[in-house]
Amino acid sequence: MKTTLIDGMKPAQFDKHIIGNLLLNVASEDEVRLEKLLIGVRNEDGEIYRLIGATKPNSFMNATEELEDLGLVDELKDYEGSMDGYDAIFSEA
Repeated sequence: MKTTLIDGMKPAQFDKHIIGNLLLNVASEDEVRLEKLLIGVRNEDGEIYRLIGATKPNSFMNATEELEDLGLVDELKDYEGSMDGYDAIFSEA
């Protein structure tokens, strides 16, 4: 899985836990957006600041489970399909 911080966006205070719990390779935003499945993570201001891209559905599911274990909530959990290019968007509850 690949990840990047979006330029100009403030990382969330819990960001270090994401990096610590998920096996992610840092890549450019363009590279991450080329992945088949895209996860956005919101900061405390409600802005998406981190992108996580997964090629395989299994990797995507592992990432979403890890983010849920950190206490984050997927805003698109009950939504069919993607929204604005994101397959999941996580934020604090």
